[in-house]
Amino acid sequence: MKTGYAELPLHYGRAPRWLFEKMTRLSRAVIEAIVIEHNTDEFLRRLADPFWFQAFGSILGFDWHSSGLTTTVCGAMKQGLKDLSNQLGIYICGGKGRTSRKTPEEIQRYADHTSLAGDDLVYASRLSARVDNSCIQDGYNLYHHIFIFTRKGNWAVIQQGMNPEHHQARRYHWLSLNLKSYVDEPHTAVCCDTKTAPLNLIAHESASCRKAITEITRQHPEKIIKEAKTILKMPAHHPVLKTDINEKYLYKILIRTYDRTPADFENLLTVPGIGPKTLRALALIAELLYNAAPSFRDPARFSFAHGGKDGFPYPVNQETYNKSIAFLESAIKKARIGQNEKFKALKKLAYI
Repeated sequence: MKTGYAELPLHYGRAPRWLFEKMTRLSRAVIEAIVIEHNTDEFLRRLADPFWFQAFGSILGFDWHSSGLTTTVCGAMKQGLKDLSNQLGIYICGGKGRTSRKTPEEIQRYADHTSLAGDDLVYASRLSARVDNSCIQDGYNLYHHIFIFTRKGNWAVIQQGMNPEHHQARRYHWLSLNLKSYVDEPHTAVCCDTKTAPLNLIAHESASCRKAITEITRQHPEKIIKEAKTILKMPAHHPVLKTDINEKYLYKILIRTYDRTPADFENLLTVPGIGPKTLRALALIAELLYNAAPSFRDPARFSFAHGGKDGFPYPVNQETYNKSIAFLESAIKKARIGQNEKFKALKKLAYI
């Protein structure tokens, strides 16, 4: 299921090399500790919790209020587990920008070594991105996508969108455990400091709109275009539309969907060319022709704050950081041979 959103100021630049190296080692140690004490599914559950992930980034020394926390923490985890993937049964694929586009081939490569159905995992990766980029039109375009899966075939997704105009980024979390639907209220927690009124086609109250949109795409394009002529000539004043609709382009997409006859809304999202503009147009047609209005409810419900890298609440203490890494790495080595005293001591202080 999708488990959250987090909206953060858009920051540029990179983490210092010395800090990233420490983040890589500490994130690796924390992940190993969680798997040793619990299992890989518990690690996925925690990644899918935006509060836990934010706290994790703060522990690693990154500033809580930066969009870079997402990309840098995910990068540190991927780097840290590079040589441990087979041992732990955890595989991390994707990343930021061009690296995110390599996610399918990375998934397939790991899946080939685990006898998992790579096509199913690639489908989950691609559909989660399409849902967040097209079905929730909140002004944030995805630029970061990371897909984490286990040897058992369970997975989590952490992806982030950018809104340069408002200098903010929004993070999206997904979890396969107990996933019931990609397109009907898949999220259970949303963290965001500001609220908007996005086109939300995955809201439960958008069910009739999703059904109508799917029905529209099964009908002959000429019929739909003829019925919607007056709609398509309207300027972009309707809340669903932010740009005028290109009638010729829409007709081409409708030809494609008519030929494929999508079984449902989820299947429709897999059709090439079905993006944000097309879905806005179809949502408008569904509302005006079939009285099936989409939701404009922002799924944001929580906001939060933590602490870190830029000197807030204090500069990173490298000596303490090194001691934390050493303690966890030592605990992990001893746990592998049955000596769990350090883990027991940690449990008395906090829950790993």
